[in-house]
Amino acid sequence: MPAGVAYAFLAAVSFGASTPFAKTLVGAISPVMLAALLYLGSGVGLMAWFCLRALGPAPDQTASARLSRADLRWLAGAIVFGGIAGPVLLMLGLNRTPASAASLLLNMEGVLTSMLAWFVFRENFDRRIFAGMVLIVAGGVVLGWEQRPQFGVPWGALAIVAACLCWAVDNNLTRKISASDAVQIAGIKGLVAGLVNLAIALSLGSPLPALGGMLSAAVIGFCGYGLSLVFFVLALRNLGAARTGAYFSAAPFVGAAISLLMLREIPGSGFWVASILMAAGIWLHLTERHVHRHTHTAMQHAHAHMHDEHHQHKHDFAWDGSEPHTHTHDHEPITHSHAHVPDIHHQHRH
Repeated sequence: MPAGVAYAFLAAVSFGASTPFAKTLVGAISPVMLAALLYLGSGVGLMAWFCLRALGPAPDQTASARLSRADLRWLAGAIVFGGIAGPVLLMLGLNRTPASAASLLLNMEGVLTSMLAWFVFRENFDRRIFAGMVLIVAGGVVLGWEQRPQFGVPWGALAIVAACLCWAVDNNLTRKISASDAVQIAGIKGLVAGLVNLAIALSLGSPLPALGGMLSAAVIGFCGYGLSLVFFVLALRNLGAARTGAYFSAAPFVGAAISLLMLREIPGSGFWVASILMAAGIWLHLTERHVHRHTHTAMQHAHAHMHDEHHQHKHDFAWDGSEPHTHTHDHEPITHSHAHVPDIHHQHRH
């Protein structure tokens, strides 16, 4: 399995599992306070990892070039949308929506991520990818229709979809800096988003929960938000935003399965119809193969890499031959044909 796909599925599993566990805390902790604690757990844990890793003898695949000043505007936008607005909207939605249904509604994040990637950020796509997204959207529509209230507006479902839109913006902005250190990106996002949400929660009069509740939220945040985001950034680096979003669509199925087992919710027929439609859409993405002759333009950047066909540069420093390694390097123009996805090295037009 390509590394990017594996990272995307790891991100999906860790995030999908967090939704039903977060649902168990919604009644005891206010939505904004819960969002703050989830992200603080993520940020504190990841920044501890970042500092400890810096003391290690050799970098792992998550270690890449540090964030530059030019990256900060993209990171700031990602924090506002994905780290502040998105989690609060999700917690508000979970207040009004069963955890299993909420988990499947989160599939809309992948769809909206792809739509923004295709039509705003100009990532390439084909009929197969588009058909897969149509099926995922259809599954979301079926699920949303089943969860509609008898009277009034389905505010819970709408809040979750709005959270997905915020994360879709976040994903596309984060893709711009995905060559940089994944742990650093996720750690800074968690700390800043957590502190801002904590300030908002306290200003609204939300009390701090008991120590047990705080620790539970922190652990869920580290595993479900922190580790998930690290894997997601690595997937963005290798796959681009749209494909990563598609593979990440497996997350709601993980959350839904845990919800049914742990919370003993009884799903309706719409749940199973939506599951089949969404699974078919994900399958279309998994079986995609994109091959054509393309040209790489000259570029310079820094990230963890090995000396494959795209990295044939020389070094102006003493190198002991260890791989992967990180340094600023140049790419010479090259034209060739092979199966590829819109990763950080394949941003060409079609």
